[in-house]
Amino acid sequence: MTAWLAALWLNAASETWTLPAARPCAAAELGELTAEVMTPYRLTCRAALRSGQSITRPLLIEGAEASGAGLDCQGGTVGRPGAATTTRQPTIAIWSRRITAAHWSRPADIRIQNCVIHGAVRVWGMGADGGYDDLRASSRTAAHTAAAQAAAPSHIELDRVTIVGTGSIPLYVGPGVTWLSLTNSTLSGRSDATALYLDAESADNRIEDNTIAVRTGREMVAVDGAARNRIVGNRFTLGGRPGIFLYRNCGERGVIRHQTPSDNQITDNVFSSASWLRPRLVVVGAREGRRSYCSADRGYPWGSSLDDRDRATGNVVARNTRR
Repeated sequence: MTAWLAALWLNAASETWTLPAARPCAAAELGELTAEVMTPYRLTCRAALRSGQSITRPLLIEGAEASGAGLDCQGGTVGRPGAATTTRQPTIAIWSRRITAAHWSRPADIRIQNCVIHGAVRVWGMGADGGYDDLRASSRTAAHTAAAQAAAPSHIELDRVTIVGTGSIPLYVGPGVTWLSLTNSTLSGRSDATALYLDAESADNRIEDNTIAVRTGREMVAVDGAARNRIVGNRFTLGGRPGIFLYRNCGERGVIRHQTPSDNQITDNVFSSASWLRPRLVVVGAREGRRSYCSADRGYPWGSSLDDRDRATGNVVARNTRR
């Protein structure tokens, strides 16, 4: 094993990350990045826009070859104001690529900063190819959580960004994603679902010092089988909707949820415009198996196949205030 691979192995489960930074983008690459075309641009370098520049084409940051890539918009924009995005065609996709049935090439050490993003950012490992067969198959093995995390993007930093939702979830953190941070940022616009989704088997993500004011169709933040996350010091404008729900979405699409929504820290957040009759700022154990599809993952001796309940334990919910 080379010294570089050894360092990567030793740090794979820690917050310290040692991958080398990608090279700066060349002038020709920056020209392609900012071209007025609709095809996605594969970003594998570190791009810094000039003041007043914008990116109208979607960005795809995919596979290990994109590790170390970054984007500093210097206050510029990504995407087209008001343009609809979908789960398969977000504004910025940070995705793993399947190599074989059991191996994925994942991007890591990605930094996006000082950008106004119109649409959605989706970070996804298993399932990024558009299907759930790989997730279902993996979830039927005892080591699914570790496999999902090994396949998913890791160490993704979003700092001083504004994501303006146009229907899709503005920030979706997919199965197995670890060490993602959203800091000093704003989520606004509208979403048919939530403002932020932390999906099953994801862990150790950090949501701190943000303003979250999305017109949502349901709760503002979903913590679905996600563990050891920090949601700290944020300002939520709820518009009468619930705040943060912790649950385990048992059986959805037949995928067994192994991990429980446990050991999360939800502290020092401020909630405004909550419902007066039923505010529901932070709800730990929001579902407890009350879904018609919970039986779709039956027959295996682990996770939500064995027990449909949320099993949310060890969460710290403190010093959150309502205004």
